[in-house]
Amino acid sequence: MKTTPLLTAILVIAGMAACSKGNNGGGASGAQPSIKVNDVIQPRQIVSSAFRFYVDLSAASKSDIKVDYTTVDGTAKSGTDYTAMSGTLTIAAGQKEGFVDVIVSGDSLRRSNQQFNLKLSNPVNATMGTATATATIQNTDLLYLPTDTTGYTTPAVYAGKTLVWSDEFNGSTINTNNWNFETGNGSDGWGNQELEYYTSRTQNVFVSEGHLVIEARQESYSGFNYTSARMNSSGKQQFTSGRIDMRAKLPVAKGMWPALWMLGANYATAGWPGCGETDIMELVGSNPSQVVGSLHWKQGDGTEGTFNNAYTLSQGKDFSQQFHVFSLLWTDSTLQFFVDDQLYVDGGKQKVTSGTYPFNDPFFFIFNVAVGGNWPGSPDNTTGFPQRMFVDYVRVFQ
Repeated sequence: MKTTPLLTAILVIAGMAACSKGNNGGGASGAQPSIKVNDVIQPRQIVSSAFRFYVDLSAASKSDIKVDYTTVDGTAKSGTDYTAMSGTLTIAAGQKEGFVDVIVSGDSLRRSNQQFNLKLSNPVNATMGTATATATIQNTDLLYLPTDTTGYTTPAVYAGKTLVWSDEFNGSTINTNNWNFETGNGSDGWGNQELEYYTSRTQNVFVSEGHLVIEARQESYSGFNYTSARMNSSGKQQFTSGRIDMRAKLPVAKGMWPALWMLGANYATAGWPGCGETDIMELVGSNPSQVVGSLHWKQGDGTEGTFNNAYTLSQGKDFSQQFHVFSLLWTDSTLQFFVDDQLYVDGGKQKVTSGTYPFNDPFFFIFNVAVGGNWPGSPDNTTGFPQRMFVDYVRVFQ
């Protein structure tokens, strides 16, 4: 067909009109934008706080976009952990993002993380892309950690003795008038090829409901795969002789090494083992029902001297199930170790047959939970984390 200039112009105009017909949505092709809701991960706060779900469009639209939303329970439950929400979200024309805020209840309970969902439906002027998002409530670094308090206990008063110092861990924070924090991995894993990095973070050491909690965690930190805590009373609370009671519940998994022990206050000048070491309690996780008490000193030839013994619970019991009291009766010639008032190490001058006797000088406390090392070996696939040692009290009577 032969065309004239006028006919050509008419055809071009008609074609342009056809291309623009129905283009009420996003791009030049006329396709509607896709809608997507995004996951949220936030720590729980002590007071209620908002978890914000962002809802994104693949492109801005010339029309308002609407989409219905509703919350759906997971391990987090509405009415307890968060406030249920439902409604319709509108994203104005020309915008590419909106949001829905869900109020998460305040709490301070350290426990497993929890989740709930936000689900989208019935989009208007948009197609559905990602319809469901997950909110993760992070609880693992909070400060309140209840524990069963049953088990052995000892009196706060003994006839003929005076309570000269104690820490009952009843406050909201660790008393730094009593305790220092050691950090890092020491030299060669504190001389034992231990695997943890010690920190002073509340993730690893805190006070909860009248207990000191030392928590070992499996996490990447400063080039190490585990973290824990080690605290001492050097220069702050140091003693020579008396009765010492420490009530504690212990982690017992493979590769764990909790200890309640003492070093001579002259450690900085005398070094180890010249300063002396008194291990009132050590446990290796491969022996969950057994603790060991030890004395270490420097013999006349410069080598380490050791005297120790073990205490084993009755069959079927381990030291994670209840609290036990680990005690030292300390005189100028004897050091006797007890579990629940049962003597299991009877040491002192009669056992130190060579070298200088260091146990009549001041000693300070060390509380720690090691991970791995020469004695306990490494954690394995049976070791769940976190692992925790609870200390109810430490008391010194003279």
